[in-house]
Amino acid sequence: MPKGFFHVPKAVNEPVKSYAPNSPEKAAVLAAYKKMWNETIDVPMYIGSEQIKTGNTRTMSAPHDHQHIVGTYHLAEKSHVEKAIASALEARKKWSQMPWEHRAAIFLKAAELIAGPYRARINAATMIAQSKTIFQAEIDASCELIDFLRYNVEFMTQIYQDQPTSNSDVWNKVEYRPLEGFVYAITPFNFTAIAANLPASAALMGNTVVWKPSDSQVFSAKIIIDVFREAGIPDGVINVVFGDPVMITDTVLASPDFAGVHYTGSTFVFKEIWKKIGTQIHTYKTYPRIVGETGGKDFVVAHPSANVKQVVTGITRGAFEFQGQKCSAASRAYIPQSLWPAVKEQLIIDVNSMKMGSPEDFSNFITAVIHEGSFDKLASYIDQAKKDADAEIILGGNYDKSKGYFIEPTVIVTTNPKYTTMETELFGPVITIYVYEDAKWNETLKLVDETSEYALTGAIFSQDRYATIEATKALENAAGNFYINDKPTGAVVGMQPFGGARASGTNDKAGSMQNLLRWVSPRTIKETFVTPEDYRYPFLGE
Repeated sequence: MPKGFFHVPKAVNEPVKSYAPNSPEKAAVLAAYKKMWNETIDVPMYIGSEQIKTGNTRTMSAPHDHQHIVGTYHLAEKSHVEKAIASALEARKKWSQMPWEHRAAIFLKAAELIAGPYRARINAATMIAQSKTIFQAEIDASCELIDFLRYNVEFMTQIYQDQPTSNSDVWNKVEYRPLEGFVYAITPFNFTAIAANLPASAALMGNTVVWKPSDSQVFSAKIIIDVFREAGIPDGVINVVFGDPVMITDTVLASPDFAGVHYTGSTFVFKEIWKKIGTQIHTYKTYPRIVGETGGKDFVVAHPSANVKQVVTGITRGAFEFQGQKCSAASRAYIPQSLWPAVKEQLIIDVNSMKMGSPEDFSNFITAVIHEGSFDKLASYIDQAKKDADAEIILGGNYDKSKGYFIEPTVIVTTNPKYTTMETELFGPVITIYVYEDAKWNETLKLVDETSEYALTGAIFSQDRYATIEATKALENAAGNFYINDKPTGAVVGMQPFGGARASGTNDKAGSMQNLLRWVSPRTIKETFVTPEDYRYPFLGE
């Protein structure tokens, strides 16, 4: 038991390295990239103390060179998922009782391992597996993940410090118990940091986890596993399984000990999981926590007073960084007629200057989309836009999957504010622009609010403070992360807790106390020092 009120190191955001020419970090990551590119790894499942290889494998390749095999991973059968659940429940007996400062130490050590000896490896793995440029890999796999780990520890202590009022004869306490059962973490391909944080945040609060990474992210997930193991996470606390998502999910949700799901991914899948939980609610020992961040159809709105170059940078960075494969990526924009000629001119200049290719070449701004399914989907929307009378492709529109899954950064201009690519999440380097009449600013704000089922992120650009206030109010429910004169991506842990509402998820704000609170079940303890010995109250007397 603790013998002191311990203070954890103050959380600070990890500085982003520059990777400038001739910098030591550039040399280190390129060396790691080349080494990992020329190796072939074999990734087992991690269940309890075992590393399980089933022999039923799938290959891993780089999206920007899909013929190049970087490794294999082993697929689970139902029995392996059941074993992972059993391991999580067994590990819970000791992990849930571990003093909080020791759990904190493990994850703080993980942060320092990533900041130091693992930095080049986890960045290189993310570049290879997810085709991220070095800058996108650095802000994700290194900095954001480090920030999650550091700030979550600080947030945990703040939660524990939140205690009720007591007086001289009664001591009131609240203890923040881990959930009774195990947590299921389902993570996406696009952010290595999210892949690590979803199981780690639940584990930090004393829970044990069954984790299913995305099939398209196993290569960098292996580095996460290596870090967690070296940091000292005990066997069975985070169990890792790969394979058929439906089978794994159905097996997990059939367990009476299922206590919650931590999810990032598609809206449809999340709703299906919610539905399954609902139909099986009588199975569970507790009411499961359902925490999810899903899709987005994120907007950029320019007021006539906006700075043109700022608007264009918000569009190009917001829409095309990491090939638009962010839940927060800008995918629809509303530009006033008065600014459109200048915005269009600058857009053409900027987009035409972007280079596309392998992330190993640091001069490339655009690389490949994640897999053939995504490529084919995006190509179909681009082809349709070429045919439709109410749409015009003014930039990009070409694609090629002969070597890698490359889609040019594409700008569609539509005369129909409800055109399909203004409403549908594409998850690629495609943005659709609607040009509105300057006098219809108010109507346009209403249009922005009502066009999409999502409410994740959005940005407005304005030099008019009254217009800014108006937009902030009108779009109150249109985005969980709202940006003024900035792109709608790039939330920083400890500064902008991330999450959206409507069809974008439960808005439990990853990187905040709000999220960690979902993984505990508070218990109130009242201790009375001088206990009454007679049931009679004074009012009963004569």
